[in-house]
Amino acid sequence: MEKPNSPCDEYCDFAGPKGWCLSCARTRAECDKWWKMTPQDAHRLLDELPKRKLMIAHLDLVRRKVDAAE
Repeated sequence: MEKPNSPCDEYCDFAGPKGWCLSCARTRAECDKWWKMTPQDAHRLLDELPKRKLMIAHLDLVRRKVDAAE
């Protein structure tokens, strides 16, 4: 199994839930460890990222609705 490319798009903002990057949805620790991960671990993490991105988007939508109601 080949290791996938990093999901990083070089815009890091670790202000998401659980310290996730708002851009790639990884934690700082996951970003730091990316190059040392096995291909299997990297693929597992990539499989998790779409769920995290949905959670980030949902929380952003909720935050906007709350701000609009105030």
